Order: sequence, then C-alpha cells, then structure tokens
Amino acid sequence: MNVLSVVGARPQFVKAAAVSQQLQHDHDELLVHTGQHYDPELSEVFFQELALPKPAFHLGVGSGSHAHQTAEMMTELERIVDDESPDAVLVYGDTNSTLAAALVAAKSSAKLAHVEAGLRSYDWSMPEEVNRKLTDHCSDILFAPGQHAKETLAQEGISENVFVPGDVMYDTLVQIRDRLHDTDVSGIERPEEYVLATVHRAKNTDDRDRLASIVDAFSQLHVPVVFPAHPRTVTALQEYGLWDRATEAARVIDPVDYGQFITLVEDAICVATDSGGVQKEAFYLDTPCVTLRETTEWIETVDAGWNTLVGAETSRIVDAVRTAVDPPAKPDLYGNGNAAARIVEQLERSVH
Repeated sequence: MNVLSVVGARPQFVKAAAVSQQLQHDHDELLVHTGQHYDPELSEVFFQELALPKPAFHLGVGSGSHAHQTAEMMTELERIVDDESPDAVLVYGDTNSTLAAALVAAKSSAKLAHVEAGLRSYDWSMPEEVNRKLTDHCSDILFAPGQHAKETLAQEGISENVFVPGDVMYDTLVQIRDRLHDTDVSGIERPEEYVLATVHRAKNTDDRDRLASIVDAFSQLHVPVVFPAHPRTVTALQEYGLWDRATEAARVIDPVDYGQFITLVEDAICVATDSGGVQKEAFYLDTPCVTLRETTEWIETVDAGWNTLVGAETSRIVDAVRTAVDPPAKPDLYGNGNAAARIVEQLERSVH
C-alpha cells in the first residue's frame, strides 16, 4: 500500500509519528510537510524527537492568508498526488494543510482518510471548524477518536466507513512515557508549583482585549505561570504593548521540544490553554485543564470534569484555575494506545 501522509503543524507531527511507525513495517509512506509551521522549534525538532521519517516533500508554504496558504498548498499537493499516484492520502486534524490535502485527494483516484474525524466545536468563527467539517464530508475513510465523534458524524449523515480506533496522540504519549522523566528541563526555570500556559489561536492573539484579559489573569493567579510563547503570540504581545505586562505576569520562555513540553504539562498543577492538542495531553497526564475558549471539540474532557471552558475573561480564568486542583476520577475516553495499529489495519482492508 502506498500512502501519502500530509502534515504541517506540531499536533500533526505528534499524531503522524504513531501511524508512520506502523506503516513502515509493510507499506510505503511518503510524508509531505507543507511548511505551515516553519519555525525550527515548532517543526524540525519534532521530527527528530519523534523519529518521524524525513519528509519526501517540503513545500515551504509558511504563513499567509487562509486563501493564499491553502491555494499554494493545493497547487503543490496536486502535482505530488498526480506524480506519485498513492493508494491513500492520509490527513490529520483540522489545519489548512488538512483541508488543502483533502480537496486535492477528493478529486483524485486516491482514497482520502481523515484521522480525528467527527470533532466539532460548533464555533464557526474558528477556521479549524470549517476545515474539519469540510474534510469529513469529502473523506472516504473516517477515523473518529471516540464514540462521541462517531455519533456526531452520524448526525451529519456520515455513517459508512466510520471507525473508532482511539486517539493516535495518546499512542505517541504512551510510547515515550518511559523516557519522559529523563527529559532535560534543567534550562527551564520553573518553580515547584506552577500553571503551564499556552496561547496561540487567532481569536485570542488577534484581539488585544482578549489577550490583555488573559495576561491579567496570569498576574492574579496564586502560583507562578510558565508560558512557552508561540512566535505569533510574542509578536502580538509586542505590537499591542503588552509585552512588559506579560513578562511581569508570567515566566515567558521560548518554545520547547515535545519531551520538555510534556514534562512541563505533567508537572504542572494546572494547564491554561487554547490548544486542542494540549487539552488532551493534560487529560492523559492527569493534569486539570482550563481552556481559554468558549467552546471545545474535546467535549468529553469537559463532561468528565477535567477541563473547564472559560473564554478570555480574567475572573473566570482565575476562579477556574484555583478550583481545578481536585478533579473527579478520570474515565477512559480515547482508547488504550493502539489506535495507530488499528488505523493501518483498517486502511489495508479499505484500500485493497
């Protein structure tokens, strides 16, 4: 089986690592890196650490408007799909890279397979919501991480070729868990107790009032905040005149590699984030999460009492972090770490 896998952002590297490991045994995989995340700390370092195969194609698309970025990816991906004639095109999650590859594959003879199908935040102001829904509706094979996502697809009229293998991000975490405590975080100044924060979504970084409210919440917490800052967030803080306020409210550090980040998540008393992937990583590592959004695609973590949606309101963020330290018993929501193997087995049956 010839598989063309398309990735472009940090969460996709983490997910693809598990599936690529399973594909390499009996199949040929060509990995395409669109270049959507182009900072080395957000890209190449993850390939090295997760032992992802070297990309056969690096499109180098970089930043740009949604239309420009997606169109440039589609142009390059169409050429690659035509030249390589893969049996399947494998896409992950909900980025512009996902949608671009999905639209190209849907108009080719290749089967389009979507990992993380069926997730919905029902917030159409999020570009990711548009990407994930359009991708689902043109996919041939849909891999939902949990039962709730499968039911969501059924409500939208998608019931054929839908499978629930579990979450491949959990696979990767399970595989590296044994060496997490050997990860060197000595260069990262962190107190004994701290909140780990990540802020990168456009809804927060492109709105000065929201970003200021989040920073103000960090300054009012009862414990220090460790804040690995996304390059886009750093730029926004500086442009809005919030940089000094942010560095006083939190220990702002450069982006870190995957092992370091996971160690920071595991050791934190709480995570405050607007990232979908970090919500799950916190859940898997038994760390309560406060989500700096009004909605989430990982609604099961909210229902389980391990995730609280607070938006960008200062008082709600502060209250949620202070009360997040004693979550209830944690349910098993997303499989047991063998999702990638189940995905490859199903691809074998569906493609041939």
